[in-house]
Amino acid sequence: MRRLHLLTAAVALACNAQAQTLIDNANGYTLDAAGKLVRFQALAFDAAGRIVAVGDAAQVAAKAQGYRRIDVQGRTVLPGLIDAHGHVFGLGQVATAAELYGTTSLEGAVRKVADYARANPQRAWVVGNGWNQEIWKLGRFPTAAELDAAVADRPALMHRVDGHAVWVNSRALALAGITKDTPDPAGGKIERDAQGNATGILVDGAIALVTKIMPAATEAEERAALDGALALLGKNGLTSVHDAGIGVAEDKLYRAYADQGKLTARVYAMIGDTAADFDRLAASGPLPSYANDLYALASVKLYADGALGSRGAALIKPYSDAPHTHGLLFYKDGEMRAKMEKAIKAGYQVNVHAIGDAGNRQILDNYAALLKKYPNTQRHRIEHAQVVALADIPRFKQLGIIPSMQPTHATSDQNMAEQRVGPKRIEGAYAWRTFLKQGSRIACGSDFPIESPNPFEGIHAAVTRQDMRDVPAGGWHKEQAMTLTEALRCFTLDAAWAARQEKVIGSLEAGKWADFIVTDRDLFAVPASEIGRIGVLETWVGGRQVFKK
Repeated sequence: MRRLHLLTAAVALACNAQAQTLIDNANGYTLDAAGKLVRFQALAFDAAGRIVAVGDAAQVAAKAQGYRRIDVQGRTVLPGLIDAHGHVFGLGQVATAAELYGTTSLEGAVRKVADYARANPQRAWVVGNGWNQEIWKLGRFPTAAELDAAVADRPALMHRVDGHAVWVNSRALALAGITKDTPDPAGGKIERDAQGNATGILVDGAIALVTKIMPAATEAEERAALDGALALLGKNGLTSVHDAGIGVAEDKLYRAYADQGKLTARVYAMIGDTAADFDRLAASGPLPSYANDLYALASVKLYADGALGSRGAALIKPYSDAPHTHGLLFYKDGEMRAKMEKAIKAGYQVNVHAIGDAGNRQILDNYAALLKKYPNTQRHRIEHAQVVALADIPRFKQLGIIPSMQPTHATSDQNMAEQRVGPKRIEGAYAWRTFLKQGSRIACGSDFPIESPNPFEGIHAAVTRQDMRDVPAGGWHKEQAMTLTEALRCFTLDAAWAARQEKVIGSLEAGKWADFIVTDRDLFAVPASEIGRIGVLETWVGGRQVFKK
């Protein structure tokens, strides 16, 4: 066994062996420890992939004598970008499923599903992603009968764009045994018609009624998904991602890829929930670093509520456009606190999905109680922190809770968010400037594959408060926009800080890993409207080039 471990380590070392390298003639930007923008012309890294020097060309060259030299011909060099909230395997799986993200009508979505089903007769289940009834201007959810028109001979399941609702056909409902008499599960909802029959929409906790009968992905399918996702991460300039919810199988694959030199982006993983997989993975405690910081398993992902688009986000007062509902808290206060405490006691960072103001308040209340009991823990997070009561925003700073936010969620949700919560509550929604003004450090991500994994689209949204069509003119609630330096920081240094990795990644400084990208345009020179269209030419992780256009 020891010989096998040593052989694996040797293979990984060989795969990652690098030459001492000088990146020269660069139009470079990075951040210092305080988050201030710093310019540089050259950077040098050693054979292990750690930065030796960064700064003035002559000074760096003096420290890099004998190094191989790469002239980037004045192109822009930036620190590797970090996505603080994504779903890596989900990103890879989207490529092999029906894609409904671009559909603008119910009819168009049905055609896409039908085309996909015809092209994939071997698939026992027809699965897709990305529908959004708000974009379709439908005024309601789609139905099983409408999905039957696309595929009736096999079960079909289409994930809503936010991942918090599914649209299934009649075959899937029948196989799951969902009838008029099936009760809503805890933390979930079965949408019903006037007669009480299931319509084909399952929200949050009800999704498992169908997914539990679906065949599990094979290891070959998981590997294909990971390969596809890693290729996309490199192409988009992401050198590190925080994977928001994994289990035993994904952990095993990540470690194997790291050992084999195949993990081409750093992964900071969160164990999904504190159930059986947590018990197995936490048996030996948190793993803050594995294989030269390529992998870490030191946090837990929990869910407080659902999403705004499907009205599953838990609100203190009813929805402005649906006064009969407050949304859904997944757990009672005591149940949620027990989950959080289990993770904290075991030494893990706790990261809780909370979108509605009631969800955020529940988690803040629980953090307030638990941090009194466990005062030496720190850097816990709320994922999304999307709609927060104005009185609760200062509590993030007071308690030291990190708001982990996704700029493109604001520009995607602008078509329905204010309808859902009204003009007063929207003041505490997607409130980046309010958080920054009080001194909170925001960790930015995308929530891919729900949104595009392209971090420049996220930076564009953060700065302009517009989508990629430059809508709306002037920006949506532009008073909450970030500066360009703040947006870069939240996708680099502060995202690293949120993973407790700021000493090894997040900026280009001596002693840190040489994680950087080369782009086709200057982030700080292009018009704001062009930021999302910046292209990545090269991506380097630990001194190894993992993508070249």
